[in-house]
Amino acid sequence: MTRTKTLATSLLGLTAAALLALGAGSGATAAPSISDGTDASTVSSNSASDANTADNWTPERMKNAVSGDLLVTKALTRTQAAVGLSDIPTSPDQVFPGLGRALTIEGQNATSTAAPSPAVDRKANAGESPVSHIGKVFFTLGGVNYVCSGNSVTSANQSTVSTAGHCLNEGPGAFAGNFTFVPAYQDGAAPYGKWTAKALYTTSQWSSSGNIQYDTGFAVMNTVNGQKLSAVVGASGVQFNAARGLAYKSFGYPAASPFTGESLKSCSGTATNDPNNPQFNTQGIPCNMTGGSSGGPWFLGSSASGYQNSVNSYGYGSNSTTMYGPYLGTVIQGTYQTASTAP
Repeated sequence: MTRTKTLATSLLGLTAAALLALGAGSGATAAPSISDGTDASTVSSNSASDANTADNWTPERMKNAVSGDLLVTKALTRTQAAVGLSDIPTSPDQVFPGLGRALTIEGQNATSTAAPSPAVDRKANAGESPVSHIGKVFFTLGGVNYVCSGNSVTSANQSTVSTAGHCLNEGPGAFAGNFTFVPAYQDGAAPYGKWTAKALYTTSQWSSSGNIQYDTGFAVMNTVNGQKLSAVVGASGVQFNAARGLAYKSFGYPAASPFTGESLKSCSGTATNDPNNPQFNTQGIPCNMTGGSSGGPWFLGSSASGYQNSVNSYGYGSNSTTMYGPYLGTVIQGTYQTASTAP
């Protein structure tokens, strides 16, 4: 039975405990649709820094960047004060209104002859070996350097990275500066280079009110040495309006104890609805990844070769054993389509 709470109870519990940027399995159920459409009116965007941003991210600054999960707590605190009780769904029919049409977009294989730096020790990672299209995201907000995770996704512009909305916009508030993606990051090394963003995109629901249901964003990257991102590292296929309750494998770079953020980690499990705040429409999988893993991709199936279908968003408390991610419905699909076709 779906359990609901009042706004005050639900968000107070979440804001006090959501310090991560991160149940039992259940069978897959039909996909819900999101009431808003896929048109550009649901998208918020901002031009980003130029290619010189990469010079800002020295190995020392990358290592000392603050986990971006702190921005989730800030956004939810503001939401608690700003959103009215009438805005929160109170029944399962309101939370999951009907059926949406599934959309699957195939991935892109790397075509470049560029190779990773031999300086990376592929055997040093006790969790996962580096994956070329998954990496760390670095950005600056309010004068603070933050770190999250991200993934190269298939796109018409061959230059799109997915991450959490709070990893590129305060929610609500300003967009990030100095946004840089470092694919296959490990121990301070950038084997495929540092890719800077030229534009950032998120849902207007996130940028205007910090609605955790839409905590997803996309960055369009500049070229490096005249090459586009997906040509160098490849790009994951994506899927929208999928069934709920599917099996996932998520990846990220958790930085808070007991992790260091210096290597890639993963979690696997069957998704279940958030019992604490069902109005968020999110799903969770068993996972103890900590701050820094925000924005890391969720893949359908059991490997990084599956279709991406969510991102690491939040967890409850510093010892959380469940990672929650937003449902990729039509609103997020519209944001993706706008970013992936941007010049």
